[in-house]
Amino acid sequence: MGKGKIEEPVDPTAWMLDNEVANFVLVNQKEVLYMCMLGYTYLHGSKVFAAAPKGSSFSYKLVSMILACTGGGILVPLFINAIPVPMANDAYPIAILTSFAIHYYAPIVWEVITLSPMVKACVIVLYEVIRAKVVLTFTLAANAAIAPSLFAFPLFGPIMCGTVSGCGGAFLPLNKGLDPILKGMQSPMTTACIGATMVHLYLNTSLSDGVIAAKQKAHLHLVLFFIAVGLVNGLGLSVSAKKTKKE
Repeated sequence: MGKGKIEEPVDPTAWMLDNEVANFVLVNQKEVLYMCMLGYTYLHGSKVFAAAPKGSSFSYKLVSMILACTGGGILVPLFINAIPVPMANDAYPIAILTSFAIHYYAPIVWEVITLSPMVKACVIVLYEVIRAKVVLTFTLAANAAIAPSLFAFPLFGPIMCGTVSGCGGAFLPLNKGLDPILKGMQSPMTTACIGATMVHLYLNTSLSDGVIAAKQKAHLHLVLFFIAVGLVNGLGLSVSAKKTKKE
């Protein structure tokens, strides 16, 4: 008697990944990765140049931008004994230097972008795509590097690393101390903490049992969450922002 064919399990949620939107936000191509890197570093640069003291030097702005863009990618690898991102991936410093040059020599570009909500929204999307990728990557890396202690998997370590990776640049240079959270946690800090927590618990508990491509689907939900919050805050769509405008 011939052996019957083993049926492969059907994935009822395969549609989540089987589309061009998911293909883009999950950064499945290098070209998309490089484009998102440029958007990520450029948006960081807009914050750095806006916060820089009047008359600050070229080197001050450059180093500030490097720290802002790579803060989490420097701190977390130090925590888990890995190579910092700007040293491990040459594409990242190139994106930082390119974005810095645009801000420094052609500041009008950002002024034009702020005049168009659609263009600004596109930059925010690129920024949040990379931030979600960073948070997911370091949450998983920390989970693999840290040995379990009290529970079957390391609980707080990966969540802390994931949170820092998504907002670590706000605390660099370290002489800032806790000033960045003096008036409360900023949106990137909150979303990074929530995102790292949800992804970590989902992938390491029974919540993901039987789920096909659980990591990719967790990544998709994480990036959509980051994009949604980023657009609301970046375009001034929140209730608090509207109240401020009315006043």
